[in-house]
Amino acid sequence: MKNLGKYGTGIVKEIFANASSFIKKPSTFSTLVTEIDKLDWYSARQEGLGDLYEGLLEKNANEKKSGAGQYFTPRPLIDSMVEVMSPTLEDIIQDPAAGTGGFLIAANRYIRKHNAPDSWTEAQQRKYRRNTFYGMEHVQDTHRLALMNLMLHGLESDPNAAGIRYGDTLGQDGEALGNTGATLMLTNPPFGTKKGGGLPTRTDFTFPTSNKQFCFLQHIYRGLEPGGRAAVVLPDNVLFEGNVGKQIRADLMDKCNLHTILRLPTGIFYAQGVKTNVLFFTRGKKEKGNTQEIWVYDMRANMPQFGKRTQLTRQHFAEFEVAFGDDPLGRPTSLAKRQDTGEQGRFRRFTRDWIAERNENLDIAWLRDESDGEELPEPVALAQEAMIELEAAIAELQGILAELGEEVVEL
Repeated sequence: MKNLGKYGTGIVKEIFANASSFIKKPSTFSTLVTEIDKLDWYSARQEGLGDLYEGLLEKNANEKKSGAGQYFTPRPLIDSMVEVMSPTLEDIIQDPAAGTGGFLIAANRYIRKHNAPDSWTEAQQRKYRRNTFYGMEHVQDTHRLALMNLMLHGLESDPNAAGIRYGDTLGQDGEALGNTGATLMLTNPPFGTKKGGGLPTRTDFTFPTSNKQFCFLQHIYRGLEPGGRAAVVLPDNVLFEGNVGKQIRADLMDKCNLHTILRLPTGIFYAQGVKTNVLFFTRGKKEKGNTQEIWVYDMRANMPQFGKRTQLTRQHFAEFEVAFGDDPLGRPTSLAKRQDTGEQGRFRRFTRDWIAERNENLDIAWLRDESDGEELPEPVALAQEAMIELEAAIAELQGILAELGEEVVEL
């Protein structure tokens, strides 16, 4: 494995970089290699080996002790986000927090399903292979899983072209990633604050903060080309946190048309108590006043408590996809066709002026949750939710102290 990591070629070298084995007996390792060698890789790939591999990743993520759920986004959610964003062959697609590559693989599946790859010109094939899918992952073991996932889905990447890179999006690596000309961002950034505290090492953020979600959000809307679109999973605190959070939300709504927010149900991630949303926005061609109204779809109130007993499926997103419409850009003409369902419905429209009066608070709820028989969150889930809220509070306090420090220097 050390030899492959040092002298291998292309994606193989990356997969085996710094590899180690927990297998103690040579005979066990020999048996494993022998069994793998028996596989007919071409036939296995044709029969969906990539989907089988993703199934193993999902199973691992559902095992709470493994901690893998932190980088695994539920596939029904990914597929729904990709469906409404409608990626095309012309897109340059990026996931700055790639995890095991689920968003890029789903986008690739959508493109190939809605096109005829056999009819693509040589230029289209070259663009597809070299300049379509970009990503970055900060954890090396997760990065190697992502590379395996891409390879098994037929997305081997040229080391000198597109693909999922091993690096820190909130560091210098991310500045280069931000210059890839992305026209579509699909991602679920990690929750919490920067490891070890402190600010990111990137120097191009307008609003420095130790809160990772706000850093990733800046990377996303700053890195989009004019007219580019994004769908991003973010926890509730991003919608209401004050100080620098309020400034970043205002900047986002200036530079982009934040046209839709999907309030996700609880229990779909590894920490059951964590409340999340998907923000859908389009980068404007001007720097100010791009958001005029925001539509909020509440998929959280009066929904089942998802978990092992009630699995989240693609069907749960069917009504949202219909309400969203068929325009991934969220243009005024398409927004005008949407139906505001009123206080008793799940889909409502709110003006930019109304949001400004709320101190830029986007945590908007109106339905009374009358769900019966909800499962109580487990102690671990409660602790994880408390940690996220605590980290958000610490980040806010750090922002206040930083502002106070600047004022003292000026005095």
